[in-house]
Amino acid sequence: MLEFLQSAISFIVVIGILVTVHEFGHFWVARKLGVKVLRFSIGFGKPILTWHRKNDETEYVLAAIPLGGYVKMLDERESEVEEHELDRAFNRKPLSTRFAVVFAGPLFNFLFAIAAYWLMFVIGITGLKPVIGNVTPDSIAANAGLESGDVIVAINEKRSPTWETSILAILEQAIDDSDSMQVDVLQQGQTPARLTFDLRNLETDLDRNTLLSGIGFQPYRIELPPVVGEVIKGGSADEAGLIAGDKVIATDGKPVSTWFEWVKLVQKSPLKPMQVTIQRQGENLSLTLIPKKKIEKSKEYGYVGVMVDTKIETPESLQAVLQYGPGEAILPAIEKTMQISVLTLRMLGKMVVGEASIENISGPITIARYAGYSAAIGFAQFLAFLAIVSISLGVLNLLPIPLLDGGHLMYYMVEFVTRKPVSEKMQLVGQQLGILLLGFLMIIAFYNDLLRVLQ
Repeated sequence: MLEFLQSAISFIVVIGILVTVHEFGHFWVARKLGVKVLRFSIGFGKPILTWHRKNDETEYVLAAIPLGGYVKMLDERESEVEEHELDRAFNRKPLSTRFAVVFAGPLFNFLFAIAAYWLMFVIGITGLKPVIGNVTPDSIAANAGLESGDVIVAINEKRSPTWETSILAILEQAIDDSDSMQVDVLQQGQTPARLTFDLRNLETDLDRNTLLSGIGFQPYRIELPPVVGEVIKGGSADEAGLIAGDKVIATDGKPVSTWFEWVKLVQKSPLKPMQVTIQRQGENLSLTLIPKKKIEKSKEYGYVGVMVDTKIETPESLQAVLQYGPGEAILPAIEKTMQISVLTLRMLGKMVVGEASIENISGPITIARYAGYSAAIGFAQFLAFLAIVSISLGVLNLLPIPLLDGGHLMYYMVEFVTRKPVSEKMQLVGQQLGILLLGFLMIIAFYNDLLRVLQ
């Protein structure tokens, strides 16, 4: 319950901040360009709080449903406009003004991401050093000369001090369908070497796990003790009587020393009864556990609905801090925002043509869970999460889909070429198509969210 509340509150904070930033972009540019703004609303539905500022014509609203917002401008298409205010109506403004007002929402999301990354880099963010774990024999990585214990230093001559930066750089090469990738490493953590990865035969759906396994390596993992951190209600573990804090000692009479060792045993035993010996408050107990079966990518495996206790200290030798001074952090913040924006757009393109799985689409449940996780980890991680979601919101709104900002911008570009506005009939048809498309995307997002929750 505590985790649920943390996720819910974090989600509301994230959406509230990013919607406010987006709508403020529309609001600020509209007012600067002489458009009268009637209402600035954060949220939809019944107003909870309304107010007016002194000498300000705009009504400010905080509404009940915190999943969006809007800026209502004076417009003859929505209501009658008095003659003396016609020059302040949005529809009467020149094309350049209307384009700027609509474009300002996504633009402010990108600017916010730059600011968030800048602050994150100034504060400093601690990540895991990119130390290589298992390397698959005769794989792309193995053929390039990568070995277990190597540390990634740079990818294509770009410094890569953490796993996050390394995976993003690798993903960038995969999305670009690059033939090769240069990876600078410290072999066994000491000897510098430059390796060339041949990516021509890389097969992956661009998911993080399949991407690395497709290349043939995995990050080094700290050996976690087999202690249960959380039990998912209704899962096999819950039905068998496992509780948080239980330590798995043996399975079917075989000693278990690490969490990953136990996970492998569970995955190999879908629907098969397992005798699990646990230690609980100094006593040894025996439980019968029957893993449920899950099928993914034509492979079946067992799962029981538990999460590991991760409350352990990461050794300093595996930690890396990414930090810049206030002045030098500006360029990395801009580059990071551009990198994530381009990757997001290219990933969407890959999904459209079927080269990336639609399982990568996430909805509000996943966003809420990650919002809670990042908030619990620390302020710098929460800033990074805010930046990524803000970029996603900016990119999504620029897609040429009616109802979104990108749809309006598409109409304005048509108007620029034809020298006349898109007809109301065509806009109505576009809105109907936009509703269908967005509804389809929402169904996929919620479906993926539910699958992740039930895993």
